Amino acid sequence: MHNFLFGVYPYIALTVLVVGSIARYERDPFTWKSSSSQLLRRKQLIAGSILFHVGVLTIFAGHFVGLLTPIALFDALGISHGAKQTLAIVAGGIAGIMALTGGAMLLHRRLTDPRIRATSSFADTGILVVLLVQLVLGISTIFVSLQHLDGHEMTKFMAWAQGIFTLQSNAASHIADVAWIFKIHLVLGLTIFVLFPFTRLVHMLSVPIRFLFRPGYQVVRSRRQSPLPPRKAAVTARSNLSKPAE
Repeated sequence: MHNFLFGVYPYIALTVLVVGSIARYERDPFTWKSSSSQLLRRKQLIAGSILFHVGVLTIFAGHFVGLLTPIALFDALGISHGAKQTLAIVAGGIAGIMALTGGAMLLHRRLTDPRIRATSSFADTGILVVLLVQLVLGISTIFVSLQHLDGHEMTKFMAWAQGIFTLQSNAASHIADVAWIFKIHLVLGLTIFVLFPFTRLVHMLSVPIRFLFRPGYQVVRSRRQSPLPPRKAAVTARSNLSKPAE
């Protein structure tokens, strides 16, 4: 089971993530959105959204750089494993608490407002719950990491992640003896990849870069120089035009 979860399942999750996202964009491009409800309880939405997105993006960037950067590069830069571990604990802990706080605010808003709840799908609420559970697991791993401040435990996850992306057949063996909470965290993270193409998370891939360079627009009610005729007069005029000539 260990070899399947950490040696095979990662490829299944990544394949579903890539192929599923492409298929959804090609087949149902109009569903590629986050279905905003920003007109309802706007203050709570803004505060929760900022905390959640900043926290999650910081965590994602930290995981991406921390796991996929070759260990030899850190060594060449003179960054010790212990320093890297400490940075991950501090930065990851702060970002995790931010994301968890913001996510809890968003979930509370979605569940307690009848209008928002009525327009929310099961996937909208479900994926937010899954992300919050993942954040709780991630923050909980800090207490285990504090027992390994030398950083050598982290190198096991780096070796595993890089082994997956370099197609090493023994990648799962690198994390065979890590704490169970890390394994649950990894499995749930891979499961989020599987769910990604089928939920609102796809909007993460839509970066509106073109909006930065588009020409400005001004919304106006009308460019008419004179007001429209009264409705009754307009209807009478149309009626006269429709009568046959005598």
